[in-house]
Amino acid sequence: MFIFANLLLAVANILNIVLTVYMWIVIISALISWVNPDPYNPIVRFLHAVTEPVLRPIRRRIGYGIGIDISPMVVILAILFVKYFLIKSLIELAYKLKGGSLI
Repeated sequence: MFIFANLLLAVANILNIVLTVYMWIVIISALISWVNPDPYNPIVRFLHAVTEPVLRPIRRRIGYGIGIDISPMVVILAILFVKYFLIKSLIELAYKLKGGSLI
């Protein structure tokens, strides 16, 4: 059972890292959008290509309401929810399977 527990811990930690990196990519993309970036810059193109598939459906559903795009905030809140709920639950389940403490 400890092998499955270690697998859950590894998955939870990798998912935590991936979500943290993606959250920072969304933040950087939102900050760069404020300064009218060069659309041909490879970094700007990468940020747009990585974040737009997630942000576009949210923009379609909630719109711009008061003239401000809040879709990055919605994505960040969703990421934080997944980190605090799913990842913590996976870690706690793994430790319970190991029979150890959460420390």
